[in-house]
Amino acid sequence: MESTIESLPEPKRATYPRHVTFDDALSMAKFGMFNYIIIIISGTILACVLLETLGISYVIPVAECDLLLTTKEKGVLSAVSFAGIIASSHLWGFLADTRGRKKVIVPTLFLTFTATVISSFTTNFWIIALLRFLAGFFISGSSATIYAYLGEFHNKRDGSRAIMGASFVFGVGCLMLPGIAFLVINQEWEFFIPILNIVYRPWRLFLAVCGLPSLVCALALLKIPESPKFTFVQGNAERSIETIKWMHKLNTRGKESALQIASILEEADVLQTKKKDDEDKNTKGFIGLMKLIWNQTAPLFMRPYLNKTTIICVLQFGIYLSSNGMYMFFPDILNRAAELQDTGVNRTTLCNAVYATRIDISVLTHNATDITPECNQKLDIIAYEHSFILELMYALGFAVIGLIINAVGKLPILVFVFVCCGLCGILIIFIDIPLLAMWLYLVLLTCGYCISVVNAVTVDLFPTNLRAMAVCISLMFGRLGSVVGANMVGILLDQQCELTFWISGVSLIGCGVLSFFIPNIYKRETVEPRVSVSSRL
Repeated sequence: MESTIESLPEPKRATYPRHVTFDDALSMAKFGMFNYIIIIISGTILACVLLETLGISYVIPVAECDLLLTTKEKGVLSAVSFAGIIASSHLWGFLADTRGRKKVIVPTLFLTFTATVISSFTTNFWIIALLRFLAGFFISGSSATIYAYLGEFHNKRDGSRAIMGASFVFGVGCLMLPGIAFLVINQEWEFFIPILNIVYRPWRLFLAVCGLPSLVCALALLKIPESPKFTFVQGNAERSIETIKWMHKLNTRGKESALQIASILEEADVLQTKKKDDEDKNTKGFIGLMKLIWNQTAPLFMRPYLNKTTIICVLQFGIYLSSNGMYMFFPDILNRAAELQDTGVNRTTLCNAVYATRIDISVLTHNATDITPECNQKLDIIAYEHSFILELMYALGFAVIGLIINAVGKLPILVFVFVCCGLCGILIIFIDIPLLAMWLYLVLLTCGYCISVVNAVTVDLFPTNLRAMAVCISLMFGRLGSVVGANMVGILLDQQCELTFWISGVSLIGCGVLSFFIPNIYKRETVEPRVSVSSRL
């Protein structure tokens, strides 16, 4: 019997090197359940940003009488959330790089939800504009930081694909936006709230619903640890190793032996960060805080990062100018085209449809409960249909990009999307078939594909200690593009509609040309088989 027992092979035990690089440690944790969970949460947070910033585009056409909105005020309301994002991007980038990714993301999600719910009860244009500004101010903390947070849970090989995976979840989540808008806004109920002296209509409920995902994501992240890369570069290697071990346990569902990692080797960017942190600890007071902020920001605008920072900021500005600035009036323009078609006009350009359906706000009554026949309390079904198609295109596009980005490379994707979308923006001016022009408009708006690709590029270009700030600064310029775009459309739409599409189309083609100058953009992440750990001992 003893000989039988002795002859049985011992159970296989996983063996790992005890001293590994951080990238190898993440590879050892494997890719599994935890990665899918963090990708889903990150993608949902990205969807929260869209709900907070672009959801208002469905409200503007039906709330113009309640809030007595002129076209210019529509532009302000469309852009004010982005103004809030711009105002706070630098602050959140600094805090994310110095205090932690999660410490920024979770509180700002809770604050965003609060500001959004309160804004649904306002009656004055300036008050709702202020609250939408605050919603943008707070959501900015999540919108940029989440890219660094997500990327730092993955090795270099899986980082870009994880970001594109989150973008796919974002696209799927955004599919719900036109559906929710249709189900909520196109209802006919209303009731009066005496205490607030307002008529509560469906568009107000829609605003509150747009804030709910922020609350859900904040609660979900309470159970997720801080980025292991951030804790490591902050000098807490033990906590970083424990996080990686926890990731491995969740990914393998406890079926494998616990990871045996004695230490993680310090690489160049880690040593650089620790040296900077030691210097920062000696600074105190307000002057010291300003010095910290300067030290965190200034390197991005100096050699060797100046060229990289400039290019990604210009690209994000150009992308957001069209993808968000032009999107803010997308439901409104489609609604106008549908109204004109209902009168029997079947051959006209989108701009001519805009000119023919202008509303003179001066004829509206100042009593919000007395809606004139000119006012829309519902959006035409065609606006929802095309919005749903746009979100579906985004979901499918992000899925395809996520599958091919490592094999094809980032440059071909950027150039193809920029040039195609830019040409469609120019063609819209000349097409007099409304349905075809609407489809070209849809393609124009898909330039937003490039946002995640440029963010993936940014994560690769900058070291850990500057990564969140670099993403925040680039997205700050992107949101500035949204503000410029939305106000540009608000000012020019009724008088110079064609010029708005010319600006959008030409700027996107210019971004396509600029993409060739991104450092290391020709380098592709090759998908190699995982090297077994035992072979590296």
